[in-house]
Amino acid sequence: MYCDIGEQKALRLSDIIGVFDLDGVTVSKKTREYLKICEKEGQIEDVSRDIPLSFVLTEKKVYFSSLLSKTIYSKASKNF
Repeated sequence: MYCDIGEQKALRLSDIIGVFDLDGVTVSKKTREYLKICEKEGQIEDVSRDIPLSFVLTEKKVYFSSLLSKTIYSKASKNF
């Protein structure tokens, strides 16, 4: 099964580790540091058209999305 994360990008549900709200988690210093490391290593893919509202964590990449985390979760839940 796949989940649409916005801008015609779909990920396998089994590859998704978590979906996070950017406003909520970037308050954490450790999360900001993790995202900086991912950016330096080229592991971030921005699939948002405008301002990213969430990010989807997989084992190999972090995807920034313009969809709300609850919207992505809802789409994923429909595929179970």
